[in-house]
Amino acid sequence: SRRSTSPCSGCYASRSRRGSSIKPAVLRGPIAVSQDTSAEPRWYAVRTRSRHEKRVHEQLAGRPQIDVFLPLWERRSRWKDRIKRIQVPLFPGYCFARFDPRAALDVRKCVGVATIISVAGELAPIPHAEIEAIQRVVTSELQFDPCPFLHEGDMIEVLHGPLKGVTGRLIRKGPKTMLLVAITMINRAVQVRLDAADVRKD
Repeated sequence: SRRSTSPCSGCYASRSRRGSSIKPAVLRGPIAVSQDTSAEPRWYAVRTRSRHEKRVHEQLAGRPQIDVFLPLWERRSRWKDRIKRIQVPLFPGYCFARFDPRAALDVRKCVGVATIISVAGELAPIPHAEIEAIQRVVTSELQFDPCPFLHEGDMIEVLHGPLKGVTGRLIRKGPKTMLLVAITMINRAVQVRLDAADVRKD
C-alpha cells in the first residue's frame, strides 16, 4: 500500500516581501511503505553535487519506494539589464528523501548524488517533525528566508496561526520575534517573523 505523510504534496505558496512575489515550492514523490517494521522508511539528507538538486529530485521522485522533498523559494536575480525571478533550493546542495535503509544504494546511484549524510558509518535519519516543520513553513503565507543554523537561543513553540504546534529556535531581530526552524542534521535553517504573543518557550 502507499501513503503520503506531507500535508502539501505538489503545492505552491506565495508571499510578498518588499514588493516582490515569493513562491516557495514543495516537490515530492510517492512512497510505498515497507512491510518490514524493523526497517521502516525514514527521512535522510541527500548531499548533491553543485546545482544538481532538481535533477536528483526528479530521479528520486520517479521511484515508487522513495518519498522525496525539495523545498524551493523564488529570489530576485539581476540578469544584465533586467531583474529576473528564479526558483532555487532553500538549502543548496541538499535534497531530502524518505526510504528503507536497504534502498540506500539505489539512492547513491542517482546522477548528481554525492552522498547520504551519515554518522560513524551509519545513515543518520532526520526526525519526521523537522521535515514536516519545514514543509509547513514553505507552504505558509509567512515571510521566511534561508539562514545559517544557530546553536544559541531558547526553543519555542508557535501557539497560533498556520504554524501552530511548530517548534524552533528563538532569535531576536527588531520588534518581531524570529523563529528558526531547522534541519539539525545538515545545520541548515529558515527564519520566520512572528509576533511575540504567538509563541511560548517550549
